[in-house]
Amino acid sequence: MRKIRDIIRLQETGLSYRQIDRALRVSHPVVSQYVRDFAATGLRYADVEAVSDSELLELLAGGKAADARYRELGQWFEYTTRELKRVGVTIHQIWEEYRKQHRAGYSYSQYCYHFQVWRDADEVTMHIEHKAGDKLFVDFAGKKLAVTDPVSRAERNVESFVAVLGASQLGYLQVVETQQKPDVIRASEGALQYIDGVPAAIVPDALKAAVSKADRYEPDLTPGYAAFARHYGAVVLPARAGKAKDKALVEQTVRLMYQRVYAKLRDRTFYSLEELNAAIRPLVDAHNATRFQRLPYSRRELFEQIERDALQPLPATRWELKEFLDLKVQFNYHIEMRADRHY
Repeated sequence: MRKIRDIIRLQETGLSYRQIDRALRVSHPVVSQYVRDFAATGLRYADVEAVSDSELLELLAGGKAADARYRELGQWFEYTTRELKRVGVTIHQIWEEYRKQHRAGYSYSQYCYHFQVWRDADEVTMHIEHKAGDKLFVDFAGKKLAVTDPVSRAERNVESFVAVLGASQLGYLQVVETQQKPDVIRASEGALQYIDGVPAAIVPDALKAAVSKADRYEPDLTPGYAAFARHYGAVVLPARAGKAKDKALVEQTVRLMYQRVYAKLRDRTFYSLEELNAAIRPLVDAHNATRFQRLPYSRRELFEQIERDALQPLPATRWELKEFLDLKVQFNYHIEMRADRHY
């Protein structure tokens, strides 16, 4: 919506479409379409500068709303967004279904264009980039929650582990003591237990407990986290350094957790991790039950529709934490297990 406002503002300064698309990095057809839609309203930029994004969007769609064919097309966009998450489904297949029901409907190129404009008006673009059952993104929130010692009344900060499924955006939050390997593995396992299944891949943001050596092409995993993933039948694909889009979904989920979990716990005191996690769970459930801003279903509903059956089943046993050590043969032909004084 910010770019739409910039398009409207810049066209009133006399800039050409080509100059506007270069300045804003927006395609030429999109610029011309928004300029025409705004011109049809008969308003100027000063008239809409203070209106909300949703009101501006309704004004721009006013001319199209009168077109019955466009109204029929708009009803397909929510269905398109949901179906593109299914493995193997393409927008061309959805368009073919649309044309079977609407013989006089839009051509494939027009369908793609209007769908692009519709989803760019909000943060719907991110929703269609991931297939069901494909990836679980995990990271730690930057802001911390706190636990109070019941005796000394001193507060200590704890770490917030956040996970989100790519297709349905089903979110998960759990607090742990540290970002060390045992806590990271137990929190990752908690996320798998919450979604009651295993995705094809787990995508951590170069967590030290999961990634021993960050590399854009061949990162090295810690033995413990790699063994944990093998036990659950998932592959670990660390997010690439400097590639914000690799972790955009989990960062968005972290922001939502600040609003929907942190904010509601701000005036409460907790005396243990267990007590804090017990308070977090219903708020996370409420977040997942909240409908998307422009889509008629929630993360939980979308998960049940398209993603639950795409997940692998959980193994019969939970992962047993193990310690992996780099050991060398000493001069006396022995290997020392220093932690328990064994040779």
